Amino acid sequence: MSAKSVYVSRIIPESGINLLVNAGYAVQMNPLARPPGADDLLAEAGKHDAFVCQLTDRIDRRFLKTAAPKCKIVANCAVGIDNIDLAAATEFNVVISNTPDVLTESTADLTFALLLATARRLGEAERLVRAGAWRGLGMLDFLGSDVFGKTLGIVGAGRIGTAVAKRARGFDMNILYCNRNSNPLMEKLGARRVSLQELMQRSEFISLNMPLTEETHHLINANALAGVKRGAILINTARGAVVDQVELIKALRDGRLAAAGLDVYEKEPTVAPELLAMENVVLLPHIGSATVTTRNRMAEMAASNVIEVLSGRPPRNPVIQC
Repeated sequence: MSAKSVYVSRIIPESGINLLVNAGYAVQMNPLARPPGADDLLAEAGKHDAFVCQLTDRIDRRFLKTAAPKCKIVANCAVGIDNIDLAAATEFNVVISNTPDVLTESTADLTFALLLATARRLGEAERLVRAGAWRGLGMLDFLGSDVFGKTLGIVGAGRIGTAVAKRARGFDMNILYCNRNSNPLMEKLGARRVSLQELMQRSEFISLNMPLTEETHHLINANALAGVKRGAILINTARGAVVDQVELIKALRDGRLAAAGLDVYEKEPTVAPELLAMENVVLLPHIGSATVTTRNRMAEMAASNVIEVLSGRPPRNPVIQC
């Protein structure tokens, strides 16, 4: 009897691969230097017992129909699952798992790194030094915004939003949050739940930490940005499409927003030329979870979910459990 086959859509840390190999599975890695396209993935559908995929992979109905019934699980190496057609997975009896909580602290760290970088104009200042254009200390050079004691509005009070609030307490920030439900942990940190409108009106810093759903798609739109406190700074480490990119660019151009720190984009990996040209925007390549410890744990968690399902047990981190 041949070994069960696991297809890994893009290279993951070796610790995750080792778990699969040591469990006796035949692991096939995508040989392409780029992320696989829909046709690339479809070509592998029906050949493997499990897939380990990433957010860049579109696990759509066509793929799932072809992959089933041989494929028992698609293990998303991410906490978000907006790249997967969950209804189709249920229809074709394919288990879906993710990697929740493991990236909470690293993403919250990066959120605060972006907040500080935009507030203190670190990107602009570093580019000046690298260009050899610094001529010494100037009292009016790169005047930024204080962070200590300011008001932070957190949109999305899940694990990451709560972790961001914990960091904000160290800067003695006033914390507002907007969430479908109240969060007792946020309340213990002194945060106050408000409407999105009030949060936008009162916050000097706005951190987006919600998942991408039909409800949150373009939640930060023209109406939301029309009411923003002038000179506020927007940080997005959630998903690019929670923000209407066209309206974001307008708000940055006309000064409603003083700056933005972005780790995610609406049409990744494409970044709008207008954003690339703006000195008051810090741009990162979706690295919220990019620490050695976190990425290792994500790979190991995805591999463990595969091992459980292919061994006839439920996954440890189910999104859909058939």
